[in-house]
Amino acid sequence: MNRTAYVFLLVTALFWGGNAVAGKFAVGHISPMLLTLLRWLVAFLLVAAISTRHVRRDWKVLRKHLWLLAALGAFGFTFFNMALYSALNYTSAINVTIEQAGIPMVIFITNLLLFGTPVQTGQIFGFSLSLIGVALTAGHGSFSQLASLQVNFGDTLMLLAVLLYSGYTVALRFRPAINWQSLMTAMTFFAFLTAIPFTIWEMKSGAMRFPDMTGTLVVLYTAILPSLAAQVLFIKGVEYIGANRAGLFINAVPIFGTLLAVALLGEDFRPYHAVALVLVLGGIWIAELSGRKHAASEAGGA
Repeated sequence: MNRTAYVFLLVTALFWGGNAVAGKFAVGHISPMLLTLLRWLVAFLLVAAISTRHVRRDWKVLRKHLWLLAALGAFGFTFFNMALYSALNYTSAINVTIEQAGIPMVIFITNLLLFGTPVQTGQIFGFSLSLIGVALTAGHGSFSQLASLQVNFGDTLMLLAVLLYSGYTVALRFRPAINWQSLMTAMTFFAFLTAIPFTIWEMKSGAMRFPDMTGTLVVLYTAILPSLAAQVLFIKGVEYIGANRAGLFINAVPIFGTLLAVALLGEDFRPYHAVALVLVLGGIWIAELSGRKHAASEAGGA
């Protein structure tokens, strides 16, 4: 079960790393709110096309939990992505990378305060180690570069995105026990609905930019891999090993994003990339080892 969760969560980080690259590609080719709307519309249509039987079977449970599923879709899917894509219009990818790395710690603190979920010393050490790797990547091999970063409106939006996705991850513990296709059909539908008024506002404000070919490709990529595949894998990962342990894998997102930028954009692969990769994955491994031992001891004690 643990090994399956690791594979799921690493693939999730890979797809989300691609989402960050796609989000930067989208600037100038499609406006943020329209991208969010089309992304979740396409995702909903794709998953709904294969989920009719499951939705009918799970309808009683779905109806009972509609408000929860609406909130998960709105906050975890729509609001998070609108804040992320909008932030990239105002601040640098470096700032976004560093700020996104705060999600695991917010998850730790929220679970501790609301549910008394303990955080092990090894998890804190592992998180810190992976955070150093993220900072090394963001600073292009030099921590001194981070001191020159300036905080602006985009950073405020990104910090909001961090809180939104952290809350979504913690709240996944309350999701109904139904087939993943039914779950994703409901959440992507509500994500699409939530995006409609913001897209209307974007259009009336004159900020809407309709997609060109690049924008269209970004919509398709984000709808299929980060929206559907990655979200399903992340939900299953949280189901298998819990939010605290699964959340740590989010710190692999900037590393995969960097590697994808090297592969797709022709950027140079430098020695600090390799060091950062070791630090991030090593930190996740240390934290996960501590969390797994604690979970095993609790299960044995029970």
